[in-house]
Amino acid sequence: MQELHRIILGLMPKCRLWFLDGKNSENKTVSNPNIGYGFYTIQYTDGKTKDFYQIGMSANTSGISIYIMNINDKTYLSQTYGEKLGKASVTGYCIKFKALKDINIEILKAAIKDDLKQYISE
Repeated sequence: MQELHRIILGLMPKCRLWFLDGKNSENKTVSNPNIGYGFYTIQYTDGKTKDFYQIGMSANTSGISIYIMNINDKTYLSQTYGEKLGKASVTGYCIKFKALKDINIEILKAAIKDDLKQYISE
């Protein structure tokens, strides 16, 4: 986790950091604690907005998850990076793996950079 943190900060040195405890407004646990990097605004179909991170990271009993947010095409990550990553499962916006040694770090960096192209101000 510390190495991934260092890698992401290397890609986004001036980013906003988010530390989320995984609890909702009612103090109920709804996710694993996670660290977020960067900033973007989610636009919901009802017109509401929410500020959130661009890249996220969390650990759980099955390994590590990297979240690459603000992807409109839920097949993009899997089709573009899935087979190249190594021992990882890739869903709409999440890359899951057991250990850093199981994946190709350069491909993970490319996936993160791909999302950051939209945010030149970071």
